[in-house]
Amino acid sequence: MGDLKVSLCNIELDNPVIPASGTFGFGYEFADLYDINCLGTFSFKGTTKEPRFGNPTPRIAECTAGMINAVGLQNPGVEKVISEELPKLKKCFNKPVMANVSGFSVDDYAYTCEKLDKEEQIGWFEINVSCPNVHGGGMSFGTDCAAAASVVKAVKAVTTKPIIVKLSPNVTDIVSIAKACEEAGADGISLINTLLGMRIDLKTKKPIIANTMGGFSGPAIFPVALRMVYQVSNAVNIPVVGMGGVSSAEDVIEMMLAGATAVQVGAANLVDPFVCRDIINDLPRVMKKYNIDNLKDIIGGSK
Repeated sequence: MGDLKVSLCNIELDNPVIPASGTFGFGYEFADLYDINCLGTFSFKGTTKEPRFGNPTPRIAECTAGMINAVGLQNPGVEKVISEELPKLKKCFNKPVMANVSGFSVDDYAYTCEKLDKEEQIGWFEINVSCPNVHGGGMSFGTDCAAAASVVKAVKAVTTKPIIVKLSPNVTDIVSIAKACEEAGADGISLINTLLGMRIDLKTKKPIIANTMGGFSGPAIFPVALRMVYQVSNAVNIPVVGMGGVSSAEDVIEMMLAGATAVQVGAANLVDPFVCRDIINDLPRVMKKYNIDNLKDIIGGSK
């Protein structure tokens, strides 16, 4: 059997498969279905300084080969994540977890990360500067080089753990933003977050999503994500975590060939809660099919 291990910011993963934030809750919800310790790790639900109810409903619209969501970072706030969610997770997951953090100001990001940095369960921070579903935060930081860099610098000043910055595809030049984050001290880049999309109900002639627009994800965006992973991994000297429409072991291999060190699975979890487990189980077969002995060896192999 081939070697599935990879190293992400000097932390070894048993395999490169990571459920993406917002599609896997705080992990323990899926632990009732299978042993989630088979995962490389996972990125838990996007966490903010204060609790958030999220956007009004409806929040979900189906699309051909994908979906649109506008949940709006609904979460219990960092204090409850620490006091309630992480203790539940500790009972069923014995690996470092990725903490996805969002904010509405630079100070918000720094406050939340400083609080979480003290938790031994946290292995990495995934700094979300790319959420398209909130106003006055999220993506507004990820569409400007200086703003993204300011978040990275503030978080690096108060944390001891690796910082992976999650970038938006809803920009003209994602490479320049990735390079700005690297120069500011980021330890890794994850991409892509969702594309901005919308649907209209033909009966009511109104947008289906209460927020009008939302994040478009699913298999339809895979070629765009792959292209951006390839571009960014060629431009930076820090690891890239690839995501966007990944739903099979073959997709994982393709993302890694494009330059991803690890690969996140998002919308597919909402269709099939066992998909990450099944991808991991299928990786040895796909590796054998394509004469791959060690996944580390194929990272950036298409360049």
